[in-house]
Amino acid sequence: MVVVGYGARKKSDVTGSVSSVKSSELTAFPVLDAMQAVQGRAAGVDIQSNNGGEPGAPISITIRGNTSINASSDPLIVVDGFVGANMPQAADVESMQILKDASATAIYGSRGSNGVILVTTKKGKSGKLNVDFNATYSAQTTANKLDLLNADDFADYQNQIRINQGNSTAYAQGPYDTDWQDLIYRTGSTQNYQLSFSGGSDKVNYYASGTYFKQEGILVNSGYERASFLTNLNAQINDKLKLGLNLTGGLSNKDGVTTQSDGSVTVGSDDVVSLAMRFAPDKGVYNDDGSFTTNDKIGDEVDNPYAVATQRDDDTEIENFRANFYANYEVFEGLTFKTTFGISTENEFRGIYMPRTLQVTAGGNTQGRAIISEDKSKDVLSESYLTYNREIGKGDFTLLAGYSYQKTTEKGFFSEGTGTIADAFSYYGLYTATNLINGTDGDIYLNETEIQSQFGRVNYDWDDKYLITATVRRDGASNFAENHKYAIFPSAAIGWKVSNENFLQGVEKISNLKLRASYGVTGNPSIDPYQSLASYASIYGSSNGQSVAAVTPNQPANPDLKWESSYQTNFGVDLGLLNNKISLSLDYYNIDTKDLIMADNSIPWYFGYYNPEILTNVGEVNNEGIEISLNTRNITKENFLWTTDFVFSKNKNSVVTLVNGADYFGNGAPSYFSVSNTYILREGEEVGLFWGYDYAGVYQGGAMPEGTATLTDGVAGDPLFMDLDGSGDIGESDKTIIGNPNPDFTWGITNNFTYKNFDLSIFFQGSQGGEIFNMTNVQLYNGDANTTQEYFEKAWTSNNTNTDQPRVGNNSFREMSSRFVEDGSYIRLKNVALGYNLPSSYAAKIGAERVRLSVSAQNLLTITDYSGLDPEVNYFGSDGDNDTSSNTVRGFDFGNYPTVRSVSFSLNLTF
Repeated sequence: MVVVGYGARKKSDVTGSVSSVKSSELTAFPVLDAMQAVQGRAAGVDIQSNNGGEPGAPISITIRGNTSINASSDPLIVVDGFVGANMPQAADVESMQILKDASATAIYGSRGSNGVILVTTKKGKSGKLNVDFNATYSAQTTANKLDLLNADDFADYQNQIRINQGNSTAYAQGPYDTDWQDLIYRTGSTQNYQLSFSGGSDKVNYYASGTYFKQEGILVNSGYERASFLTNLNAQINDKLKLGLNLTGGLSNKDGVTTQSDGSVTVGSDDVVSLAMRFAPDKGVYNDDGSFTTNDKIGDEVDNPYAVATQRDDDTEIENFRANFYANYEVFEGLTFKTTFGISTENEFRGIYMPRTLQVTAGGNTQGRAIISEDKSKDVLSESYLTYNREIGKGDFTLLAGYSYQKTTEKGFFSEGTGTIADAFSYYGLYTATNLINGTDGDIYLNETEIQSQFGRVNYDWDDKYLITATVRRDGASNFAENHKYAIFPSAAIGWKVSNENFLQGVEKISNLKLRASYGVTGNPSIDPYQSLASYASIYGSSNGQSVAAVTPNQPANPDLKWESSYQTNFGVDLGLLNNKISLSLDYYNIDTKDLIMADNSIPWYFGYYNPEILTNVGEVNNEGIEISLNTRNITKENFLWTTDFVFSKNKNSVVTLVNGADYFGNGAPSYFSVSNTYILREGEEVGLFWGYDYAGVYQGGAMPEGTATLTDGVAGDPLFMDLDGSGDIGESDKTIIGNPNPDFTWGITNNFTYKNFDLSIFFQGSQGGEIFNMTNVQLYNGDANTTQEYFEKAWTSNNTNTDQPRVGNNSFREMSSRFVEDGSYIRLKNVALGYNLPSSYAAKIGAERVRLSVSAQNLLTITDYSGLDPEVNYFGSDGDNDTSSNTVRGFDFGNYPTVRSVSFSLNLTF
């Protein structure tokens, strides 16, 4: 059976595009989030960590491409019927279905446009008490480091810069030779322990689980710790009534070390990974007086990376709890009524403190900087629906009708100050700050959103050959304008079990052949509340020397702001050959998302608005692609089994319409780079293409090559760029599209071998064609930091003119050009796992039914031409680290927490 929205169907009867992930795949190797184990295992699903191997880092999930620009493209997660729930622990998951087309997702209406992930947690079964204990320990190291200059080469590098810039003063080399990457990296570890109890009788069953996870990150002072629980209780009260209760909760603590900084606090001085690459290797950790060194010899003065990693406090505590109750009543044979009520809460506290020992980051040696934020959210969900089943003619008929109401409340505050009384109080000393940056009360917010819905679905299976599914949902959301609070989202699908037709009954090699087609409309309500309303902004002025607070119109209302709507078409084929030894699913899809919510800033300034823009429905994007899932049982013997699972995904997205047809620019670079417009949205092009100068090689002196120019007065060894406007100079009008971060296709392949009590799993995954904008090299090739050995050796000199790398210390300050765009294709050996199940006779000696030992290794090998730390990058730059910037900011690499290579040992006991 396959779980679908508000029900379950036989896999052979499903008309939509649905991928199923086995519970064994979710626990094949240690993961913090169950979705991390899905990467490369489900066609059409793209999963990336938001920050490499950072402990506790969230992940980014997209299904069939980004369907929006400003609204979220995150899929809807439904756990045990609770809409919008957090993902449970991998060991607690019984099954996972990923709904991808409109036929499968339209039952969730406005929230189904980005796909739906349905998770069912484990339940108890009648019989004796079962106890399961799972323990895993992992040792972790960084998968890669950059080859940077040592102290001697660094001094030569700086002297060459001085020569090139006409500076006759020699660089004063320091007495140290410090490998800053070695100082901030360490051998990390993870520990994961899970204990569960399950059992029951004919009337009652139960499942209870507790999990403890601890990680020491590979960056010093980084770590994550979490304790969580889950319980499921189901009771058959009588022949007609069944009750159930699901409880889950957790507490986590994260010790953060700043990476991926956009430099918003200071000039990028709190980003530990990029600091370790940039910092002068001829300086030590401490000055003679015991204070920490700063990079005061070259470039911007910054604190040393070890000081930032060990002195800066960044603590995040999250508490979450969810309770979900259901009652299922059989009204009469064929008709059941189910009602659910649930509540989910999450409280997040974050404290950041930069002590006086961080001379630059904290704002000088006379003050400390403290930041405190708190965010609270509460979801209340109530749903009721009727399900009617009966046979009509030669077919099975199912009718579903229901109602849903959900209210989300979010509130919190943010406050920041400098000049605290003492470092000993850390961020709790904020109340002693002499300068409150956000005022006396800080920034406070309250958001409330309500969604109420009516939904229905009809399924009809005629003669086990012809399948029809029709779905409709009417949603009303409070965060849309008065004229468009409600919308209807329909879908329809048909299926044909060709293999059940008489003309194929004699074809023994074809064991299954089903054709599928669907069309439907889904929506996206993922915008902040109140966006359609007129708003006011607080401003401050002075009168008679006194500060005066006032309000002014901020932006106008838009009473016609409405939902983004995705029009989805899907055609699919399911094929089974040789008694299903070979199973193939092939899908083609086209998703046209219209009425994109975008900002129109064409309002004249003289209208008097503080923020003269209005959100309006004008944009359109399209996603088109194919997905292939292939499963084979290659060898099936008494003592040996070999199976292969292969997935392939190809998605092509394009911008169809933008506001007034105008290009839209954004910034994927750190803000302290002082550059702008590093990516573009343009009608007819893919989303988020890189924008900059087209690099044309190295100027050798004399006449400029035709059609090229330098950024400044040309000196031999300077970089050349294409002079696209023919002006003879390089400026904004010479910028063009220089790269595409969107991959041509992604894939994954798993081979599973079983021999007697041994099993071996080998999992490769890869990406082909996506390009990376290497912002790290933009910084390292700039001359005011350390640099790579490769650039030092290849850079142009009068004795080395046959090179594509310009001279060191050239005048092209952090230019955004195709020089730094690289192929991000890769093949990765993601996981290798070897397991052994002890014979039951040995397990019985310790009173166990099952004893399993396993060892696994993650990220052992990566084949790529990319020169950076890792080709799987997810840096959001100056556009922020929110869930919508990932729609447009892709492929930028700067200061990511490194991907980890790990070896894990596991013990599984069942009693």
